[in-house]
Amino acid sequence: MTGMNSSTAPQPGRVVLVTGAGTGIGRATARAFAADGAHVVAVGRRSEPLHETACGHARIVPLAADIVAAGGPERIIDTVMESHGRLDVLVNNAGVVQSGALGMLTAEMIEPQSATNLIAPILLAQAALPALEASGGTIVNVSTSVGQRGWPGNSVYAATKAALDSLTRSWAVELAPRGVRVVAVAPGAIDTPIGEHQGLTPQRRAAVRKWQLAHTPLGRIGRPEEVASVITQLAAPASSFVTGVVLPVDGGAVVA
Repeated sequence: MTGMNSSTAPQPGRVVLVTGAGTGIGRATARAFAADGAHVVAVGRRSEPLHETACGHARIVPLAADIVAAGGPERIIDTVMESHGRLDVLVNNAGVVQSGALGMLTAEMIEPQSATNLIAPILLAQAALPALEASGGTIVNVSTSVGQRGWPGNSVYAATKAALDSLTRSWAVELAPRGVRVVAVAPGAIDTPIGEHQGLTPQRRAAVRKWQLAHTPLGRIGRPEEVASVITQLAAPASSFVTGVVLPVDGGAVVA
């Protein structure tokens, strides 16, 4: 892991950890929390995008780390605690999408999605729990609104995110007596580079966008900043009586 100095003295104010912070919703979320005055640890696998996220934002510290590596979640939380002395918000945003219909799926397609979208958030939340309990903190899981419906050709991704919704509700009940809130946002069609990361051709990305627009009542693609705004509001102290909710941010797609 690179990007943080473990000798840094603990700093006052809320501390937020955002995974998948190099692009898209993660980048927008890190910047939104920083704009609200929080100290943000931006986690991702690649250093360059993380430094782009932090550029011009003094409250964001990049931390290059692999959340699916053996012992990775524990090392990430240890680094945050050594550097900042506390953790108030964990945003499980990192996600992997690999399309494939049943009959074409392979273990090489299934396992990275399960590891990143489901197993890593569980292990990160578990490692962060003592710190979040001490601060009366919040876990925010980033799901997908399509996970609440059928998604042909993306069933594994949708299933991992639907499982994250279930974890959100279960953890909310389980952790409420310990003073920890758990919420989730379920984005719809958002303008992020996930299609490029998925390896889709420009023609295929255009076809996906056309389908998304046709199924979004507000008639447009959302912006990462719009999702980030909801995340920061759900994690804010003013939302202290909100837990267990999975909130769609999808232009109405899930109810259409």
